[in-house]
Amino acid sequence: MMIRKSILTVLIGTALSLSISTSAVSATILKLSHNQSRDYAVHKAMDSMAKEVRELTNGEVRIRIYPDAQLGTQRESMELMQNGALDMVKTNAAELEAFAPAYAAFNLPYLFRNKSHYYDVQKGEVGEDILASSRDSGFIGITYYDAGARSFYASKPINTPEDLKGLKIRVQPSPSAISMVKALGGNATPLAYGELYTALQQGVVDAAENNIPSYSLSRHSEVSKFFSLDEHTMVPDVLVISNKAYDS
Repeated sequence: MMIRKSILTVLIGTALSLSISTSAVSATILKLSHNQSRDYAVHKAMDSMAKEVRELTNGEVRIRIYPDAQLGTQRESMELMQNGALDMVKTNAAELEAFAPAYAAFNLPYLFRNKSHYYDVQKGEVGEDILASSRDSGFIGITYYDAGARSFYASKPINTPEDLKGLKIRVQPSPSAISMVKALGGNATPLAYGELYTALQQGVVDAAENNIPSYSLSRHSEVSKFFSLDEHTMVPDVLVISNKAYDS
C-alpha cells in the first residue's frame, strides 16, 4: 500500500488548528466510505491509517470507515461527498475519470512498463498533478493505493482478443475502459461492483475485469471459473477528501 506521510501531516494539522477553537472533549470525525470488504488489503491500510491518526492527534481527529458500500456505490458515495454528507471516499482512477479527465491516464491499457514505473508516476509530478486535478469538482486526491493489475475473467479462457468478441463485459463507468473493451471486440457493460456477482450468475454479463483480490474476496470465482492473467491495466485505488474538509 502507498500511504504518503502527507496524509498524516494534513490530518494532524487539522487537529492542531481545531484545538485552538474547540474544547479537548470534542473531536473532528471524518467519515470515509468505500465499497470493499473488511478483508480487502486497502481497507486494512486505511484502518491502520485511522488508528495512527487518532493516536498522533490524541483523539482530536478520528476517521470513521464505512466499508462494503454501506453508504452506497462508489458513484453514490462520491456524490454524497460533493454534497457535504461525507468527508472522504476510497474510489479508483476509473471512477474518477468522470470527475477529472486527467485520471484517464491510469485507464490506458499496457501503459506502464512494470511496477516501478507505475509507482514512479504516482509519486512524481504527474501523479501529484492528477490528484490535484479534481479540485473544481469539490474534492482532491490525497494518496494512491496499489489495487493490482486488472485481468479478464469469464466462464471460458480469454487468450486472445478474438475470445472477447460478442461477450458482454462488465466495466467500470470509465470512457477509457469502455473504449478499450469495444476496441477488443467486446460489448462493454458499465455496472456497479456490488451488482456484479448476481449479473455474472444470471448471465446479465458474460465476463468482467478486475484484480485477483476482488475476484477472490467477492466470490466472483464461484460464477466465473476462468481468470485470464493478461494484466491489461494498472488502475490505482485513490483516497479523496472534500475541499471543505481539507480546507478546514
